[in-house]
Amino acid sequence: MASEQQYIELYEQARQLICDHSSDVLNSVRDKAFDDFRRQGFPSRKVERYKYTDMEALFAPNYGLNLKRLQIPVDPYKAFRCDVPNLSTSLYFMVNDVFYSGERLEVRGERIPYSAPKLPEGVIVDSMANVFSHHSPLTSHLSKYYAQLAKTSDDAVTALNTMLAQDGLLVYVPKDVKVDRAIQVVNILRSDVALMVNRRVLIVLEEGAEIKMLFCDHAADDRPFLTTQVIEAYVGDNASLDLYCLEETHAKNVRVSNVYIDQQRSSRVNHNVITLHNGVTRNKLDLSFSGEGAECGCYGCVIADKQQHVDNNTLITHHVPHCTSNELYKYVLDDKATGAFAGRVLVEHGAQKTTSQMTNQNLTATAEARMYTQPMLEIYADDVKCAHGSTVGQLNDAALFYMQQRGITLKEARLLLQNAFINEVIDQMQLSPLRDRLHHLVEKRFRGELNKCEGCKLCK
Repeated sequence: MASEQQYIELYEQARQLICDHSSDVLNSVRDKAFDDFRRQGFPSRKVERYKYTDMEALFAPNYGLNLKRLQIPVDPYKAFRCDVPNLSTSLYFMVNDVFYSGERLEVRGERIPYSAPKLPEGVIVDSMANVFSHHSPLTSHLSKYYAQLAKTSDDAVTALNTMLAQDGLLVYVPKDVKVDRAIQVVNILRSDVALMVNRRVLIVLEEGAEIKMLFCDHAADDRPFLTTQVIEAYVGDNASLDLYCLEETHAKNVRVSNVYIDQQRSSRVNHNVITLHNGVTRNKLDLSFSGEGAECGCYGCVIADKQQHVDNNTLITHHVPHCTSNELYKYVLDDKATGAFAGRVLVEHGAQKTTSQMTNQNLTATAEARMYTQPMLEIYADDVKCAHGSTVGQLNDAALFYMQQRGITLKEARLLLQNAFINEVIDQMQLSPLRDRLHHLVEKRFRGELNKCEGCKLCK
């Protein structure tokens, strides 16, 4: 039986249950998503954008789903031992794919109710189900954005997520409102059995709005997890979005994330994806320039060893003139790890004065590590400045020898060179406390110390 068949049968049998525990807005596009998924099936390696990851194999195992939305007992404040503390963020939690609004467990012998962080007036960070249940003009306005960028007809994983997702996170920033304090959303995977999680995020920034968002993925249990994630972000005229996605899970975790971003006139986006510990990760980014004068920076940092697999696939489409895109992805692969980067910049007819730079640089620390890289430019305008480049290599033997001559051990020399290589990406991050903390986390990762925190069983 093909991998997709179990999901087709699941939806046919449990459709009413899925809808009963969701909202009208999510339900309104569910059947179409199902039809699109059934028509497409999971993409094979013959599909260009999925040639480096076997999607059918990832979805073949039998995972459980929490379709009845049963509350899973967890105190996220205890389950989450943050590797990125003291950022002065507004902290929120998602347990699997459920927005957490419960209570903390005992603190000094008392139960303390959950209190949402204080936000500027008009800013919303809440569950989709909660927001969409309010019949107000704002709710009607926001609901129109759902599943518009993430076209289910174009991607089977997006279709699967859309047909199964029952709730999600909604972030809204009104016109000219600047959220000075970063929003940190901690995604905690928690289960006693193998579990599939379908996480959904909708971000809407009105004209002149600004926000910084940090998503941290962590696993609280040593169980197999399969996570599909779809993020849609609408960035209005002169708006600014900094989006950071940090993954620190474990070797049994499969993460398939699709991010869709639309930028309007003179908007600015920084998208950063950092993979420090994982099992199999497949990230897709589709970013479109719909208004002139917009600019984006897309940065990726990957450290992988053992049998880990990380695949980043990006598409930046310049629909209009006078836009700027910059991409920098760096990988360090050890042991038998596999990495892949496929980036495509599409400059359409009439998108003159486009500036674009794509760079992918990779280090393979062993002969068994594998890196696949495919940078692409597709240009249909004649007045542009576009360039791309890719390198795959090993640590410089001369530099290693030079450092050893000065009393530095080979192991330490390798660590220093790898740190220097990957730090170029981290230095691009605008959130300075996160940038400083990541320098420390990367060093811990290279030393094999990451996730060896008190109470953590993931490394045992």
